[in-house]
Amino acid sequence: MYIEILFLFNLFLDFLILMTTNILLKRKAKVFNLLLGAFIGSLSIIILFLNINSIQGIILKIYLSILMNLFTFYYKNLKYTVYNIITFYIVSISLGGFLYFFKLYFNYSSFLFLFIISPIIIYIYLKQMKLFKNRENKYYDVLIYLENNVLSLTGYLDSGNGLKHKNNLVIITNLKNTFDKHTILIPCKTINGTSLIECIKTKKVIVNSLVFDKVLLGFSDNMNIEGAEVLLNKEMEEIK
Repeated sequence: MYIEILFLFNLFLDFLILMTTNILLKRKAKVFNLLLGAFIGSLSIIILFLNINSIQGIILKIYLSILMNLFTFYYKNLKYTVYNIITFYIVSISLGGFLYFFKLYFNYSSFLFLFIISPIIIYIYLKQMKLFKNRENKYYDVLIYLENNVLSLTGYLDSGNGLKHKNNLVIITNLKNTFDKHTILIPCKTINGTSLIECIKTKKVIVNSLVFDKVLLGFSDNMNIEGAEVLLNKEMEEIK
């Protein structure tokens, strides 16, 4: 009975940590993936039945935490995955405490490990919190209405995109153009010169409850902003 209660408690705690990470990074992970990741994390109770020392237990816990993140948020690229894992650790420390998360025992090796790793953890925490503060106000929930589709994306507002076409604001996504709509080719200045960007007309775009009627959706493989799927136009600054 004790093992079942311990397993359920770990499952709940890991789910809470993953859900908090998901909200902070706006990853939009499905509930099933959150539960699957939490289940994998709860398997850490096997440490209680293994004849291993505390350092080996920490390594096993780190391995399981990496699997948790991969099954919850998937793998897109190394930067995306490392960012997920670092944030996951920060949330874990904040919610459960470092000792509890790694199931450390009070012995010499545990304290030595803490002495070595603590400065690194504090540095990551401060750097991530500063990053959150700088980035938080630039990310928005975006609804893009097309003829037969509604796209729910995470948008990033920056001064770098001022592209317009006939009084239509242009927003740019890294999604593929799989929509059966008339396309418009618009000149766009890039680092390598001038190129044409393929755009389609939207019915409307809603950003944080504000409605924009004259918006074109452009498609570009070069739009690569961490955690965002669409680059908003700088003239949408009124959403701030």
